[in-house]
Amino acid sequence: MKNIILIGMPGVGKSTIGVILAKEIGYQFVDSDLLIQKQENRLLKDIIAGEGVDGFLAIENQVNASIQVTKSVIATGGSAVYGSEAMSHLKEIGTIVYLKCSYETLSKRLGDLKGRGVVLKKGQTLKDIFEERRVLYEKYADIIIEENEKGIEETLALLLEALS
Repeated sequence: MKNIILIGMPGVGKSTIGVILAKEIGYQFVDSDLLIQKQENRLLKDIIAGEGVDGFLAIENQVNASIQVTKSVIATGGSAVYGSEAMSHLKEIGTIVYLKCSYETLSKRLGDLKGRGVVLKKGQTLKDIFEERRVLYEKYADIIIEENEKGIEETLALLLEALS
């Protein structure tokens, strides 16, 4: 079976659900944000502060485009969909699952964006990136899981069903 790649906004639970899914199906778990931090030897928010949004996106694209794993669940950063090389590569090595969540649910879950290392261009709001990215998530997704008001267990059950 191919890798499973989780995409979606920050706060949808890509890492949380990814870890549980990997255990459930006997796969490895890979968090692409951690790969970026390891390569750069800095936290995401420090990379964004140091390199700017475009610099960070270039690094993220390069790291994601070079992921070479099998039988893994890969949780990507929310901004991974801006990297076309990375997304083409991920589509080749796995099934892309979009964890979809309403804007209302997300804004409740997220709170302070700056502390999370969320990629925001100057003057952008959560609503702006939500609208901008939603189109990209839907474009790249092989499977879309509607998460609204569902807990982790329910989302996981939907995901397992969709993958079987």
